[in-house]
Parts: sequence; C-alpha cells; structure tokens
Amino acid sequence: MTAIGLASWQRLWGELGAASVNGGLLNQLVAAWGERQRHYHTLQHLRECLAHFEAASMLARRPAELELALWFHDAVYEPTRDDNEQRSADWARASVLAAGCTPEVADRVHALVMATRTHQYAGDDPDTRLLLDIDLAILGAAPARFDEYERQIRQEYAHVPEAMWRERRPQLLRDFLARPRIYLTDAFHDALEARARENLQKSCAG
Repeated sequence: MTAIGLASWQRLWGELGAASVNGGLLNQLVAAWGERQRHYHTLQHLRECLAHFEAASMLARRPAELELALWFHDAVYEPTRDDNEQRSADWARASVLAAGCTPEVADRVHALVMATRTHQYAGDDPDTRLLLDIDLAILGAAPARFDEYERQIRQEYAHVPEAMWRERRPQLLRDFLARPRIYLTDAFHDALEARARENLQKSCAG
C-alpha cells in the first residue's frame, strides 16, 4: 500500500513548485483523516486512493495537483454537515498559497476537490475525470471490501434512522446504476465498471 510519510510529502510539494514544505500540515491532515466520527472516510480510504493514483498517474495532466487534491478531498468530514467539500477545498487552496505556489495551482486544486461534491462531471479535464474515478473505485472493489465499505458508511451515518436509511441508500446507489457509465476514464471503466454494477445491484437488492 502506498506509504504516507514525510519523504513523499516533500517530494509532492517540490513538484508543485512550493517555496516551503509544511511538515506540520502533514500531521494535521493525518490527524483529520483519523477523527473518531469517520469509519469509511479514513486513512484506509486515503491510502486506497493514493494507491490507485500511483498506478494511474501517467493518465494525469498535472499529477502533483491531482495527488494533493486526493489528500484534501475528504480532509474535512462531518457526516451531519453538507459543506465538507467546500471546507476541504478552501483548506487546500489556503495551504497551497501558504506554501508559495501560484494562485493558478491553488485554484486548480480547489476545483478538483470541489468536483467530489457531486461526482458528476461532463467536462474534458483528464485530471478531474481521473480524480472522480479514483474516489469511486471502491464501488468496483472486490465483494468483501465493498461489503466492508457498506458497513463503514452505515456507521458514519448512524444518526440516520434505519427506515430512512433503507429508503435513501438504495436510491443513491440506483442513481449510479442509471448512469451510462460510472467511470469516466477508459482505464477505470475497463477495470471496474462491470464489478461496480454487480456490487451496486447486490446492495440495492438487499
């Protein structure tokens, strides 16, 4: 599994053109991903995303920006709020600017994080498409990992009454099934689309 360490952190910021590297920010992010209210949106999910990125980084136009966006895409996560992506994106932009990177880099990273708010994208930016596919790769995971993901999501939304959960969760999953394709890049579509649909159909069937 991809390591989360200071060496890779320093390398990433060097590729972004940073004037300085904030090791304290790394600690803050790791702590954020480890907060108690998280069960799926944890360091496990971050590591899985970084592993998918490592395997598919050659598809990215600006790989360092995409990698940083993955670090921040769920950096703020509170299941009872609906502004997590906005707060995560704002934190990312402020951090990029504080490191001395250009405003253009900061704005692109901000936009990448914000794209995860709806997971719907009709544009042609390869980095946005790849980021969304990486974030949704869990839907095409092996059945055992997908089942674990489903349990983890339910734990995060333990505040939702069971009757409401049984109504709304399948509806969300059916929305993914209704899409012409779940994955926007050919690489992820070819590798995960069929299994993702099998997982989602099984979950919807109860």
